[in-house]
Amino acid sequence: MNPHLQQLQAYPFERLRALLDGVKPPELRAIPMSIGEPRHEPPAFVLQALTDSLHTVGNYPATLGLPEFRSAVARWLTQRFKLAADALDPNSMVLPVNGTREALFSIVQAIVDKSRGTPTILVPNPLYLIYEGAALLAGAEPIYMNADASNGFLPDLEAIPAATWERCQLLFLCSPGNPTGAVASLDYLKRALELADRYDFVVASDECYSEIYLDEAAPPPGLLQAAANRKDFSRCIVFHSLSKRSSVPGLRSGFVAGDPQLIKPYLLYRTYHGCAMPTHTQLASIPAWNDEAHVRENRRLYQEKFRAVLPILQPVMDVSAPDAGFYLWPHVGDDERFTRELFAQQHVTVVPGRYFARDTAAGNPGQGRVRLSLVPNVAECIAAAERIRAYAEQR
Repeated sequence: MNPHLQQLQAYPFERLRALLDGVKPPELRAIPMSIGEPRHEPPAFVLQALTDSLHTVGNYPATLGLPEFRSAVARWLTQRFKLAADALDPNSMVLPVNGTREALFSIVQAIVDKSRGTPTILVPNPLYLIYEGAALLAGAEPIYMNADASNGFLPDLEAIPAATWERCQLLFLCSPGNPTGAVASLDYLKRALELADRYDFVVASDECYSEIYLDEAAPPPGLLQAAANRKDFSRCIVFHSLSKRSSVPGLRSGFVAGDPQLIKPYLLYRTYHGCAMPTHTQLASIPAWNDEAHVRENRRLYQEKFRAVLPILQPVMDVSAPDAGFYLWPHVGDDERFTRELFAQQHVTVVPGRYFARDTAAGNPGQGRVRLSLVPNVAECIAAAERIRAYAEQR
C-alpha cells in the first residue's frame, strides 16, 4: 500500500462519532448542525432537466465535457466576476468535475513535481481536510497557515518566510473560508498572485461558498477577478460547484477554470483518472448555471437564518455573523466538552473546531471554537439556537 496513507488522520466526522460514542441524548428531536450538507429544496427545473436527460446513460461521457456546459460556465464566470467578454475561452480554460472535492484532490496529484525537491503545499488552517490529504498522498509537505481572529481569519501571507515560498508549488486559498466564513479581498488575492510570480507556484482558489453571502451589494470577489489583467489567467485555477449554490450536493457537479497551461495537462490526467462527468449531470447543470433567481432565493433563506439565530445566541456566547458561507464559528471554551455536553443535554450536534485544524507551533486555531452549520430549515435552526442558549445558560 502507499506508505503515505499512514500519514492521513481521521476525518473530522469520524472523530466526532468517537467523541459522542456512548452518549445517550435526551428524548428530543435530533438537530444535526455538523455536516455542511445543504438541505434546501433542489430547484425543480434542475431535477426536470436531469430526468429529461437520463436517456444519455447509454453513452460514455467525454472528459472534456459538453461544449454547452463549458460555455454556460464561461458565461457565468464572466458575468459574476465582471470579466472581459472574451477573457475566458470555454474550450481551453474550463473543465467539468464531479464536485470540487475530487478536483481539489486530483489537481495536487497533477501539479506536484518531486523532481524539484520535496514539494511544499501551503494550506489555510483551519482547512478543508482534502487539501492536506491531497498533499500527503502526492508526497508533498503541507505547511499550515494559521487563520484566527488576530488576522481576520485569513492567513497572513507576509508572515510566510521566503525559504518556504521558494519550496512552494501550490498555494490553496479558500474564500469564503470553511469554517470561518472570511472573505479574501481583491488586494489580498492580487498579493497572492504577486508572490506566485516571484516564487513560481500555482494559486488554487476554492470558491465553492462564493454564492452564499449576507450582503447582496457585496458578493465575494474571486481569483479570476483579481487576475483579470493577466494574460490567460496565468498561475490561476479556481474551483466552483453547484452543491452550495443550487442546493444539489448529490448531483456532484462542479468545474475548474483558469490558466490553459494548467488545464491542458490536467485534462490529460483526468482522461487517465477516469472521472468524466456524466452527460445527464452536465445537461442538468447547464440550466442551473444559467439561472440566478433560484440562487438569490437560496441565499435569502440563509440570510433569514442568520437574522433569526444570532440574536438568540449572542447574549450567551462569543459569536458573530461571517462575511459569507453558512457556518457560525463561535468561541466556546473547551470545544470537545461543549460538543459532547450539548449533544448529551440538548440532542444538537456540532463539531469541535480543533477537528478542522492542525496543531502548529503557534497552537491550533480551531481549538476553543465549534462549527455550526445553518443547513436545517429556518424553524429547526431557531429551535437549535434556543437549545444551545439553554445549555450555555445552564453551563
